[in-house]
Amino acid sequence: MVALSDIAKMLGGVSRSRTTEITNRKGFPDPVATVANGRLRVWQRADVERWIREHRPHQAD
Repeated sequence: MVALSDIAKMLGGVSRSRTTEITNRKGFPDPVATVANGRLRVWQRADVERWIREHRPHQAD
């Protein structure tokens, strides 16, 4: 599981606001859970890694 801050790092250290923009895009994996009254979303790491490989291959590990 990864949170927004983890995804920011996976995307090369983009800002929190930029990460939010990316994760809200159509086509980005849906979060698997939302906690803390909707303030914290979490995603499956494998889903995010797959999205990065497909959409931002220069940032894939």
